[in-house]
Amino acid sequence: MAEPAADILVVDDDARLRALLQRFLAEQGHRVAGAADAAAARAALASMEFDLLVVDVMMPGETGLEFVEALRREGRDTPVLMLTARGDPDDRVAGFEHGADDYLAKPFDPRELALRIRTILRRAQPAAPAAAPLGLVQLGERWFDAERAELRTPEGVLRLTGGETALLTALARRAGEVLSREDIAAALGTPDAGERSVDVQVTRLRRKIEADPREPRFLHTIRHRGYVLRPGP
Repeated sequence: MAEPAADILVVDDDARLRALLQRFLAEQGHRVAGAADAAAARAALASMEFDLLVVDVMMPGETGLEFVEALRREGRDTPVLMLTARGDPDDRVAGFEHGADDYLAKPFDPRELALRIRTILRRAQPAAPAAAPLGLVQLGERWFDAERAELRTPEGVLRLTGGETALLTALARRAGEVLSREDIAAALGTPDAGERSVDVQVTRLRRKIEADPREPRFLHTIRHRGYVLRPGP
């Protein structure tokens, strides 16, 4: 079955690479726009909603990391795939820390780019009808609604990113069971993410579901084994 078309914004100061990516993604059936820097990307985001942002890390002025971090502070949950010429684990972790959903080092095979984009877009969609409804998951005064990808809090509804929804759903479906970092990476569709990257994403999620992320009540670390979610009042 053909993948649904998505609205994608490519943000990269390299005009040649930006044009190549736009052409390649258009050939994959997507609707693609381009932006040369963070300012141009903000203007594009102000005029329309995108399903995915492909953002280069090393841009002049406001870097890709700074741009994505600012979007998350503003409450935007649009999935982000970051591109960078530096692919060591510390750079990958930095991308996740700043709010990226996935990370791809240059140079890359266009087929891998297409695969990662498909994974992110699928993850951002509601759970497949064949899956049993998860129902609301209580986390103290917060309630997780997987179908709507949101967290209901005393202060109001908080939208979750696709990655955060996938992570919390995977943990909630196996509540009380320890999930290894490998299990979590597989559930997120990023099996090569690495242990530190998983730890960073868990830390990001704790900031939203825990009253005090430093003393978690619900999402616990099990040393040398992984993580476990223990929902409850």
